[in-house]
Amino acid sequence: MNILYLDCYAGISGDMTVAALLDLGVPLEHLRTELLKLELPPGSFEISANKTERHHMTALKFDVAVHDQHTHRHYADIDSMIAGSGLAEPVKVTARSVFRRLAEAEAKVHGVAVEDVHFHEVGAVDSIVDIVGTAICMEYLQVDQIHVSALPLGSGFVETAHGRLPVPAPATAELMKGLPLHGECGPGERVTPTGAAIVAALSDGVGMQPAMLLEKVGSGAGGKDFPDCPNILRAFLGKRAEKVDSADEVVIIETNIDDSTPEILGYAMERLLEAGALDVFFTPIQMKKNRPGVLFSLLCHPAQLNQLAEIVLTETSAIGLRHYRADRIAMQRRIVEKDTELGAVRFKQVFGSGGELLRVTPEYDDCRRIAREKQIPCQEVMAMMQSVGVPEK
Repeated sequence: MNILYLDCYAGISGDMTVAALLDLGVPLEHLRTELLKLELPPGSFEISANKTERHHMTALKFDVAVHDQHTHRHYADIDSMIAGSGLAEPVKVTARSVFRRLAEAEAKVHGVAVEDVHFHEVGAVDSIVDIVGTAICMEYLQVDQIHVSALPLGSGFVETAHGRLPVPAPATAELMKGLPLHGECGPGERVTPTGAAIVAALSDGVGMQPAMLLEKVGSGAGGKDFPDCPNILRAFLGKRAEKVDSADEVVIIETNIDDSTPEILGYAMERLLEAGALDVFFTPIQMKKNRPGVLFSLLCHPAQLNQLAEIVLTETSAIGLRHYRADRIAMQRRIVEKDTELGAVRFKQVFGSGGELLRVTPEYDDCRRIAREKQIPCQEVMAMMQSVGVPEK
């Protein structure tokens, strides 16, 4: 699986995105040939890419020279133009999804229907080229997933067709909803509406970079050279790093409780284990007002989070909980059954990283059952099972 990670620390725009992807190895001529499949007026634009510097860092600068004066376009016209073009279907889907998110944001800001959105700067040829060009480059690079870092909020004002607007512009702010932001960059428009739309529409994950085997790095320069940091978008392309068999991601759910009875807590534990929790445990703690309480903790797989959280909140007096992910290193194990002089008993086999058998232990539930049936102390049953020999793999 090919993963693209966009480091947007300094910001992101449409031309920066195309530049970074070209720098990853997409031939400019391929991009030029594919863009001609759009039904734009002949000779309406020219594209170029050249190396430049931002704070002594080398990056590729992508430029679009526009010769078309048709600067006002409706969303429906742009969508139809892309859908009816000769571009590959994945490119169409990607480009149309970006414009759709952009149109939805503009519609909400201006209080109109999506179909009635009238693009100005975004509808100009250079922005169409930036969005469709991004889709063409991602198809060429065979990108399967896109992950994006936190975005800079920016500050100040920007001149638009709607007048002087605060940064981030209203449509950009709308597109930023649900995305992580940071304020570590100075004033200026760091994220454009086109850049925000690309992130909002295409990102499969935002925040920290995923585990990956890095193969290529591309750098795309923005049009401005800000004094506080290099105005560069970096693109990291690589393969997903496969987790080793012993690595396992789990979710830890916690809540502090000081007003539930032991019976209620015990019942909640039973419910959670029956529902598939990996482990449930209580830790004595001292809470406010000198009340003794318990730290109610459980481990589960990420997909079980909502289901098990609901059980905690309905079966205990908890009115809230915390949850966070953690990497668990678990040794390989398997359960085998063996006939013994006391009956069938299950054994847990534990293996090392090289597949070697390290230890075998009898299952407590089976030993407990035999102890009751045979009227033998449970510890004697367990000792006997330890001496019956190692079951085969």
